[in-house]
Amino acid sequence: MSSENNESRMEKTVNSLKEEYSTIRTGRANASIFDRVRVDYYGTPTPLNQVGTISIPEARMVVISPFDKSLIAAIEKAILKAELGLNPSNDGKVIRIAIPPLTADRRKELVKQAKATAENYRTTIRNIRRDGNDELKKQQKAGEITEDELKTETDKLQKLTDKYIDSINKIFDEKEKEIMEG
Repeated sequence: MSSENNESRMEKTVNSLKEEYSTIRTGRANASIFDRVRVDYYGTPTPLNQVGTISIPEARMVVISPFDKSLIAAIEKAILKAELGLNPSNDGKVIRIAIPPLTADRRKELVKQAKATAENYRTTIRNIRRDGNDELKKQQKAGEITEDELKTETDKLQKLTDKYIDSINKIFDEKEKEIMEG
């Protein structure tokens, strides 16, 4: 197991956190909160952005224009089923969704959720470090690397771990700010 592999795993972990955070609703309209919404498109669960255009004409308004107008009811149903706390309404052509401002309690709840998520990702990074260290110790026992190389590689892995945990902390801080100012 090389240090490039460890770095690649850590990078994927951080990207996964960013992806998960993009689906947390703040007080502003954001098309990415619909990323996990699947619409029943002729029996196939299809991502919302593949059956319509999602636009943000105002800070607290989302408009979804279905490519096929007969899908309006299915899109509304999928949004309600996704439990995003949003109430879609349609005029026969497009679906409008007003994004309600978040209450102070809901903001605190979302920050708490984001904090727990960040901690889970920090743990994943630490587990990658542990796996890397175990691999290095095995290599040293097998005579593939020297005691000095073990120390050097372990230090490098720790620096990598610190870098990615710091990255997770920054991403959390930004998300917390975004939720609180909503």
